Formats: sequence, C-alpha cells, structure tokens
Amino acid sequence: MTCHYRVKANSGAARLRAGLMAGALLLALPQGQARAADWLDDTLRGSFSPAPVRWDGINLGVSAGLSSMDTDFGNSTGQQVAHILRNSTLESEASPSTWAALPHNITNSKNYGAFLGYNYQWDALVLGFDAAYNKLPGASTQASDGMTRVVTTSDSVQHTVTLAASSSITLLDYATMRMRAGYAFGQFLGYAFVGGAVGRFNYSTTSTVTDSQLDGGVTTVFGPITQTDSKNNAIVGGFTAGLGMDVALLPNVFLRGEWEYVGFAQVNGIRASINTGRVGIGMRF
Repeated sequence: MTCHYRVKANSGAARLRAGLMAGALLLALPQGQARAADWLDDTLRGSFSPAPVRWDGINLGVSAGLSSMDTDFGNSTGQQVAHILRNSTLESEASPSTWAALPHNITNSKNYGAFLGYNYQWDALVLGFDAAYNKLPGASTQASDGMTRVVTTSDSVQHTVTLAASSSITLLDYATMRMRAGYAFGQFLGYAFVGGAVGRFNYSTTSTVTDSQLDGGVTTVFGPITQTDSKNNAIVGGFTAGLGMDVALLPNVFLRGEWEYVGFAQVNGIRASINTGRVGIGMRF
C-alpha cells in the first residue's frame, strides 16, 4: 500500500511541474512574438537607422571633369598698337589701340585634379577649407582677324587704318584655395565655396598696323609695322566660386559632384575664365 501511494504521489507532482512549465511557455510565447513583430515593423518603417554621418576632419581625394574656357581677345592688341602709334595725332585723337580687333573664343578641355581640405562640424553646419590642383590638357585657343577704319584727325589728314592681329593662349594648370560652408542632412552634404585661384598660361600676340595718310591730295603709307609679344609659364591670379554636393558611400568614403567658376585677371590684355563640372571621390580621416 505504501509503495503504491508513493508512485501516485510522484506521478502527480511530475504532472504538476509539467503543467506549470507549459503555462509559462504559453504566457511567454505571445510576448516574444509581439516583440519580434514590433522589431520587424520598426525596421520596415525605417525607424532603425545607422549612426549619423560625420563630415569633420581631414578630407582628400581626386576628381575628373570637363571645363569650358571663354577667352576674350578684344584687348590683346591694345598695348602693341599703342606702342606702334605712340606720340601720333592718330592715337591721341582716334585711339586705334582701343579698337577690339579680335573676338571671344570658347574651347573645351578635360580637367583632372586632386584636393586636400579640413572640415569643422556643428550639428548640421559644416565649415571648412580646401586646396586643389587641376590640370587641363587641351585648354588652348586662338583668334585672328583684322579691321579697317577711316578717320580724319584735327590736322585735316585722312587716315585709312588697317589692323591685322592674331593671338593665342593656353591654360596649363591652376590651383585654388577655397572656403566652404555646407549643410549636412542624412548621407548628403550640400555646400557653396569662394576663394582665390592662380593659373599658369602660355600666350602669344601679334599686331600689324598700316596707316595710309591722305594729306592735301598726297598719299603717304605708314607701315606695315608688326609687333609680337609672347611668354611661357605666366602666373596669373584670379578668384573662384561654385556649388557642390558630397554623398557618403561609407562612413569615411564620399562621392563629390561640383560646379566651379574661375575668373582670371588679364594677361597681356587677354582675359580668360573657365566653367568646370566635375565628379570626385574622397576619403575622410
């Protein structure tokens, strides 16, 4: 009798323990399913996001693009014509040195470069500076033309003045130093910049002046007289401005798209400016 009773008691205790464990599992299972469902829903809705992208620190990279160089040759002959006609009544009264004998010209070139800079970040505001070097294989243009005008000076001499000119310029490369201000949002950094530029040019200009003078029925021909000026590796200053966008591909790797305008000071009367569209890739440290 005693033995039989113990067996039943042990079996009842076992069944009680099994029932309690099953109940605990039943209570826990819906909660676990709810938590899993909540996590999945949050992920699909986008509330689960990586750490914000940082843009501060050193950044460096390389770039490539296309440049369009607009060159104004209109004043390139001025100094030469003024020198040829110096101390003359024709120059003092009619000023042939100011006549625009040559036109604008536009040429396109590839643009390769590298940049190095530093950013400071306060929340979404990003301020920084960078230095860049750009090489332009093919940024070379030229113009040639001529003109003839008839003027009469105060001494009653009729002048038939003919100017013939040709000019060429090549932008070899240029460097910039730029200040940048940007706004960061998500993986993107939009920015604007201004700064200074220095370009290296080769140029050459040739002017020829012929003046046929009619005085009291007698014609005298002055010229033709030709003067040529040229120089290689002329250093010319300028300024730059533009807009850009950086996109973070990885925490320390970004893709850059940029438009840049550079205007250079006159070199031997020639004024050049370039518009560049480029893409680049860089790293941040």
